[in-house]
Amino acid sequence: MLFRRHLFHRVLAPSFGLGLLALASAPVGAADSPSAPTIEEATQFVAEAEQHLTDLALEAQRADWVKQNFITSDTEVLSAKAGERAVIAAVEYAKKAPRYDGLAVPADVRRKLEFLKLSLVVPAPSDPKKTTELSQITASLDADYGRGKYCPPGKECLDIEKLSDIMDQSLVPAELLEAWKGWHAIAPPMKERFTRYVELGNEGARELGYKDMGALWRSKYDMPADDFAKEVDRLWNQVKPLYDQLHCYVRAKLVAKYGPDVVKPGEPIPAHLLGNMWAQDWSNIYPLVKPPTADPGYILTDRLKAKGTTEIGMVKYGEAFFTSLGFAPLPATFWERSLIVQPKDREVVCHASAWDIDNEEDLRIKMCTQVNAEDFSTIHHELGHNFYQRAYNKQPSFFRDSANDGFHEAVGDTIALSITPEYLKKLGLIDTVPDPSKDIGLLLDRALDKVAFLPFGLMVDQWRWKVFSGEITPDHYNETWWQLREKYQGVQPPVPRTEADFDPGAKYHVAASVPYTRYFLAAILQFQFHRALCQAAGVEGPLNRCSIYGSKVAGAKLEKMLAMGASRPWPDALEALTGSRQMDATAIVDYFQPLLVWLKDQNKGQKCGW
Repeated sequence: MLFRRHLFHRVLAPSFGLGLLALASAPVGAADSPSAPTIEEATQFVAEAEQHLTDLALEAQRADWVKQNFITSDTEVLSAKAGERAVIAAVEYAKKAPRYDGLAVPADVRRKLEFLKLSLVVPAPSDPKKTTELSQITASLDADYGRGKYCPPGKECLDIEKLSDIMDQSLVPAELLEAWKGWHAIAPPMKERFTRYVELGNEGARELGYKDMGALWRSKYDMPADDFAKEVDRLWNQVKPLYDQLHCYVRAKLVAKYGPDVVKPGEPIPAHLLGNMWAQDWSNIYPLVKPPTADPGYILTDRLKAKGTTEIGMVKYGEAFFTSLGFAPLPATFWERSLIVQPKDREVVCHASAWDIDNEEDLRIKMCTQVNAEDFSTIHHELGHNFYQRAYNKQPSFFRDSANDGFHEAVGDTIALSITPEYLKKLGLIDTVPDPSKDIGLLLDRALDKVAFLPFGLMVDQWRWKVFSGEITPDHYNETWWQLREKYQGVQPPVPRTEADFDPGAKYHVAASVPYTRYFLAAILQFQFHRALCQAAGVEGPLNRCSIYGSKVAGAKLEKMLAMGASRPWPDALEALTGSRQMDATAIVDYFQPLLVWLKDQNKGQKCGW
């Protein structure tokens, strides 16, 4: 039976200060003065904004935690109201910040002023009625996703967890197609509200001086928006040859399994056959494509269950990894307040996320944990967020964030790269470490997760940036979604789609207004981080066999970068850990180099591309 891997790429919980949806209430004071601005006034303005937004962030975080853990119409309203109060303030602060653009203020004040202007992911217009409308739309889209279900006639309704079980495990195309169609049917009712959300968000972005929300999002990376778009393209071109070889190999195996009438040679792969609802992670089809001699001798899910591992025990494994590096254990409140086991008495948003409620010590995770290999990795990832959050909690409030949003996602996945056979043996989860001859299988398994994700991680925001700019209009939303998926991923819809569908809305991050390029950056950065940490730990041998578990030297190097938070431009943080100021995808190619050689050999005689 196929075992489950990532239902979704994991996400840091909404940060209602600087970072995701900006939140706060209308400020008063220094910024209202009509006289020429002064350095003292700018410093006072920043201090006021920092305290005010921090206070409102705490209120909004708590309201959102309750909404996601108790999905009702009332909690939706309460969360929306808390968000609305904070959005109004954040917009006011952001619009007043440019008053101080010409002043020679201290560097930390200047950085905070820039953060204020860039803090809004979904910037509300200044019109209070439109702010209310936008807040209600974003809350309702998120909630629609959380309670989405497919109800087959005469059968039990299926939520995303149960539908993903089918996508993960079934090898029957008709069953896969029904699950795929059933989940994507939740999204069409979102389209009209999403269209209005784009209009309102763009209006707010223009009031802040940006062309649209896409330009605002791309301006958050310590470089001009257009330069950032070029940087993303550069990184993709570094890894595309590796992806192309993986796609070619997988398609040939699927042709052999399902026949050329179902999977056509030389054409895009039908999206429902890749073991994941969004075809973003192909790990679940590993048994179909694995090399015949690649069995490592264990299935981690089975070993976890054989050990009697509980959901809490899964999280304890993750915590122990970080303490082995020299980090302090999680606070007692983490265990008291986190949602680790899915409740049976209410609806919750099961999407795994990490929370820092008070920007100090109230760390939590929210996930419907299952004892399996997927969630073992997910927990390491989510705790990466939590340990990052605590590492920078001594920074001023505005700097309590990652160097850029890709860093936050990368840290946890960097730790997950250390889930090697050597690590599992140290935990007593396996008895022997597989022979190095098994590495091709292990690398292929990981490539189906990491490498297969790269083009999806890129195209989600490619689509949204074009939607925000007006290049993609509402009457072409779905058509261009699939054009981009074919261009980057080489996948196609399993059945004809029309503009009556709204397939982007079936992806959590679109419904929940979560920028997605961070996941692409994280997929690159984690290998760059891993390579640097392995060097610091003095681990010799292939990069894919390195685990930094137990290395206090590597832990100290990691903690130094984490503690910087967002206080410095991200190249400074990157240099602190890796010695380089440029993101570099050669590390992922280095990691998978033995697999790339093997794939090219396997693909001889195949017609690659689509």
